[in-house]
Amino acid sequence: MTTTDDPLVSTDWLAAHLDDGKVRIIDASYKMPGVTPLPAEDYLAAHIPGAVFFDVNTIAAPGDPRPHMFPDAGQFARDVAALGISSDDTVVAYDSGGWVAAPRAWWMFLSFGHPNVKVLDGGLLKWRAEGRPVQSGPVTPKPGQFQAKLDPNFIRSQQQVVGNLETKQEQLVDARPRPRFEGAVAEAWPGRRSGHIPGSRNVPYADLFDPRTGAMKPLDELRKAFTGAGVDTAKPIVTTCGSGVSALVLTLALYCLGVRGMGLYDGSWAEWGLPDGPPVATGPAT
Repeated sequence: MTTTDDPLVSTDWLAAHLDDGKVRIIDASYKMPGVTPLPAEDYLAAHIPGAVFFDVNTIAAPGDPRPHMFPDAGQFARDVAALGISSDDTVVAYDSGGWVAAPRAWWMFLSFGHPNVKVLDGGLLKWRAEGRPVQSGPVTPKPGQFQAKLDPNFIRSQQQVVGNLETKQEQLVDARPRPRFEGAVAEAWPGRRSGHIPGSRNVPYADLFDPRTGAMKPLDELRKAFTGAGVDTAKPIVTTCGSGVSALVLTLALYCLGVRGMGLYDGSWAEWGLPDGPPVATGPAT
């Protein structure tokens, strides 16, 4: 199913709504483990005025050995309310550089039944390049009132993806860089095998935005990126990546193209690539 509602908002739009009490801004920046400074430290150094920090690693299932897996609805509601967000607010998510985790936060809100969520086109990179204001230090919001209910159609388990190897009912599209997808380099997640899920396609997430401005590429270029990789946007799609974060860049781009009904393989390669995991393919997509 396709539609035309836009998941993005412009920096002009956000600048005009900074003082709108019903617009809540979240910095959902993320970095791979071990990369410093930490996203939370970047946030404290400079963020869009009024923004709170949405920590992908803590708004997640506690005690799960897999990285930042979806929490249950009760935890998501509590964590989001603690950030000052209520069910009748419009949420705008951004990232501090590169489209990495803001789409993850966007998809989580959608998954938990909150449709009033957008991604800032260009994120903090574009915002600062335009000379717009930033502030430093923490923001302590008044707690909100948020209700959440997970729609299981938004995510896929490993069991479902394994089953799809046989049925091929859904196209699996991997957002990792091509050398990781093909198994030509060591996998970035330690202890994981190299390669990709058999039958999956590869659309590297970095190909979908302009690295100079951080803005999403034009729709015709987005469309070519998917069709060139052999993806049929009229058929069911599930996105995957290293750990369920950059996959949502693909989902966001497809959403911009009007594609709906997609799923996320939440465990992604951090789960599939374990030594005792399901089958692995290497080389180019076939």
